[in-house]
Amino acid sequence: MTVFRPRPEPAEVARVTLTAVELLEVLWGRASTAPASPSQMRVLLMLEHQDGINLRTLADSLASTPPSTSRLCDRLVAAGFVERAVSPTDRREVRLHLSGRGRAFLDDLRARREQELQAVLELMPPAKRTALLEGLEAFCDTAALQIHDNAPHAGDQTA
Repeated sequence: MTVFRPRPEPAEVARVTLTAVELLEVLWGRASTAPASPSQMRVLLMLEHQDGINLRTLADSLASTPPSTSRLCDRLVAAGFVERAVSPTDRREVRLHLSGRGRAFLDDLRARREQELQAVLELMPPAKRTALLEGLEAFCDTAALQIHDNAPHAGDQTA
């Protein structure tokens, strides 16, 4: 017998998604982000997707101030995760790049997180995994477009 389920409203999906995110945080807590703090993780992930952005653009993206963001980046530079480079078009501007060590750190973290996720996904019925995959792909595509459309452009501001 087929069970009729009305199309879920965005509010219901958002509520369930928040629960899933909280559970992911618990799972991912098993794959520690040390030595990077949550704020530093945000910077590393932003630099991975927006390589070469300047400090002011990064600060705006983090909803932070340039001095606070600069101190955050100082710690990441000291850890070897981030590199600073003078802009080839404006010597007053500093561009931020994820270093090889930073990329390796993110790759290792993702591998450990993926193991935690696989352990849960293996327990799900295949049809539910397929539905989850399709839904998450659509979510990622839509979220990436929204983030890209709302992000300040790297050349818009100097720092």
